[in-house]
Amino acid sequence: MAEPGVETRTRSSVITARAAASFDPVGRSVASARAFVRDTLQGWGHSDVVDDAVVLTSELVTNAVIHAGTAADVLCLRTEEGVRVEVADHYPEREIPMQGGGRAAPHPDRENGRGLLLCAALATRWGVEYTPTRKQVWFQLDLPQRRVGTRSAGPVLPVDLLPVADERVRVAVTQIDRNGAISAWNGDAEHLFGYAADQVLGKPLGDLAAWPHTPGIGTGIAEALQLSRWEGSYGIRGTDGRVIPVYASHLRVRDTQGEASTVCLLVRDYERAVLQTPLRTTSTDGTGADNRNADPFEVFIGSPAPDDLDGLLQRTVERARDMLDGDSAFLLLATDDETELEVRATTGLPSARQRFARVPVEAGTGRYGSARMPAVHEDLTAVPGAVPLLGGTGMRSVVTVPLKVEGRLTGSLGVAAEAAGRYSNEEALRLQFAADRIALAVESARLGELERLRRGSLSFLVEASDLLAGTLDRDQTLALMAQMTVPTLATWCAVYTIADQSSEPYLSYVLHEDEERIDGLKALLSKIEPPDPVPTPGARVWSAPADAAHRAALRTSMRELGSGAGHLSTGIGTTLATASAVGGETVVLPLVARNRVIGMLTLGKPSDDHFRQEILELAEDLSRRAALALDNARLYSERTAISQSLQRSLLPPGLPQIPGVEVDVIYRAAGEGNEVGGDFYDLFPIRDGAYGFAIGDVCGTGPEAAAVTGLARHALRLLAREGFGGPAVLERLNAAILDEGARSRFLTLLYGELWPQEDGSALLKVVCAGHPLPLRLRQDGSVEPAAEPQPLLGVMEDLELYEQTVTLEPGDVLLCVTDGVTERREGTRMLGDDGLADVLRTCTGLTSGAVAARILRAVERFAAEPASDDMAILAMRVPEPQQI
Repeated sequence: MAEPGVETRTRSSVITARAAASFDPVGRSVASARAFVRDTLQGWGHSDVVDDAVVLTSELVTNAVIHAGTAADVLCLRTEEGVRVEVADHYPEREIPMQGGGRAAPHPDRENGRGLLLCAALATRWGVEYTPTRKQVWFQLDLPQRRVGTRSAGPVLPVDLLPVADERVRVAVTQIDRNGAISAWNGDAEHLFGYAADQVLGKPLGDLAAWPHTPGIGTGIAEALQLSRWEGSYGIRGTDGRVIPVYASHLRVRDTQGEASTVCLLVRDYERAVLQTPLRTTSTDGTGADNRNADPFEVFIGSPAPDDLDGLLQRTVERARDMLDGDSAFLLLATDDETELEVRATTGLPSARQRFARVPVEAGTGRYGSARMPAVHEDLTAVPGAVPLLGGTGMRSVVTVPLKVEGRLTGSLGVAAEAAGRYSNEEALRLQFAADRIALAVESARLGELERLRRGSLSFLVEASDLLAGTLDRDQTLALMAQMTVPTLATWCAVYTIADQSSEPYLSYVLHEDEERIDGLKALLSKIEPPDPVPTPGARVWSAPADAAHRAALRTSMRELGSGAGHLSTGIGTTLATASAVGGETVVLPLVARNRVIGMLTLGKPSDDHFRQEILELAEDLSRRAALALDNARLYSERTAISQSLQRSLLPPGLPQIPGVEVDVIYRAAGEGNEVGGDFYDLFPIRDGAYGFAIGDVCGTGPEAAAVTGLARHALRLLAREGFGGPAVLERLNAAILDEGARSRFLTLLYGELWPQEDGSALLKVVCAGHPLPLRLRQDGSVEPAAEPQPLLGVMEDLELYEQTVTLEPGDVLLCVTDGVTERREGTRMLGDDGLADVLRTCTGLTSGAVAARILRAVERFAAEPASDDMAILAMRVPEPQQI
């Protein structure tokens, strides 16, 4: 039965584009699927829905490749209504979470069902479809509706007042590629300017255009063609050399391959009414009768209004400056709690260094106490710090007004002049009227931007979590932390780590978006005290790097000037570049994991730049995830080191030299190195002329197996040196293992004693307790077991074991292995005892080391996959007399 609100089939619509891909059931496929969907939708020009689509795809593909364990098929479809994405797996038995009928919806923190909850929250429509072989989840995201209808209209005019045009209005249409060259030229362009298409295609538009050079304006034709929109007048040189005045409208577009170009529409200048955007007339105060039916917001801001928040704010400050004939203007937006104002747009100020800077909204020097009401400052020199943004800018008089929505402070708009006493209450009222008209639009655009940032942040954190979870290597985790923040969140990044509570912070990783700055930045940070490891969450400002960089630049400059050099040396160039790179705002975020500060994440901006609060909040979320990943990597490294150290302690430090006998051992531990293996071997002297040897395998791995391994190895040595024979040694070891109770593990063990003989042979007495039988290779190439099987240890209390005597003649080899060798598998095939014997038959005449190496090589080549069990190979050979 279909769930409430869930569609199980698609509404019919025309598919205009499709893209499909399949992903293997491995963890890295999730990131690959996200990249596929992102690239596909951006290629289709649907960036408005990319973030939502990536988040939903990530969850659904995770369900397929991680939880279902099957391949995932992703299909993207573009329709007239929007974008549809289908994710299918091959595990149809799973059910979808019920949203009604008395069953509670899954908790959002649970993995199972979270993808469908996100579909319900973000998608326009979604559904689940089942077939006998697969399950498919699909979702559709409708594209934002474009505003339609009349944007502007003029009155009905007498015919004699209509604009003059020729018998036929010709609109030249030309397209300019990314290099500024003409790529399209229509028939009207040929008629207007006299050039055939083959005469101009591939030539720069600048060769034909007579561009106006306005004093004080740096925009040329190349810059104008890079703008998203441009409208105005210039000239085109015709074939006769005359300049034809034209009125043009430029629109920059991108094709389906992502290639950018500019479409230019041109008419004769006196026919500009065909293309020109109608200008809105405004009265002096914006309240005249002529504007009774006009939109007050568009009257002030102009039409059409910018679509993006930054463009809207920039247009606002420019209009405000022009309206009050000021020298500069600025606009600040309030934080959600109205305690701070953030600089978002300025014009006429010395630089944009104040962007995203914050000032508190309260009384006092360096604070913006007048932000909540209109204020006029006739001379800032009399009240320094009244408007912190204008400090050191040369502005003396300023008028500021608040932007409010439903009584809540949302921002502040100000206009300033270099002369004192320029503004009065009358200008404040005019500016306040304009601020009231735009406050709602600005707040709406700000909330829209925050929503886009939120969705982009969610996608960023999903990908960051995926990357951090994909490694347990400490150095790689540090590198990922830095690479995820630079340049997405900051210009440069430094990671400090703290080994333990008694250790000082250590500079572990430094990254800058310009690789040439990394060495200078690292050298600078190494010379200053690291930030204090404060566990308080959130970002705090750290001024030490910028101060140190500026002092170093000043000292270097003074030395350079004192030397009288006529040019700047390389040293001062590097120092000044470093000072510029770290001269902006620097913040420190603690890396807290398991209630302990394990390091600090330091983010920085270049000179006079500041962080947005939304970026700092995103960085705080990232730091929490990165701290846990870094601590997991540390714990994993410690566990691996402990396991490797314990494994080494369970094996003999070296092999003794036995007169007249060659001995070689190969040991290979399986796994990632974080588990202690159960296989072990030993070779040790018992008394003069006698040696003990053992090879065994404890059931399982980990600490319990290690305990039995250590007990067995040390007990064998102790009992053998006390004079006990092989059966007595193993019977007492069996009792000791059983005494371990619940911690005991059964043990297979091959134990023997070796006596080299004067005639060049070697006498062995062996006991094989449940272990793979030792194999004897004779000089003639025959292979036979050298012992009989007996019960393993750690199972029965009363064991009656016996030893068997074997004599190795010169040239004979005794091969002892653990079951990791004989049980090597490739599908349903297993090497087995017979396969091992076949390999050993090929080793006639080889040294013991060569025999062990050939056995290992045969085991490794038997299967393509890495070995899943530990392996120990012990080879003993009595050399022929001429080889001794």
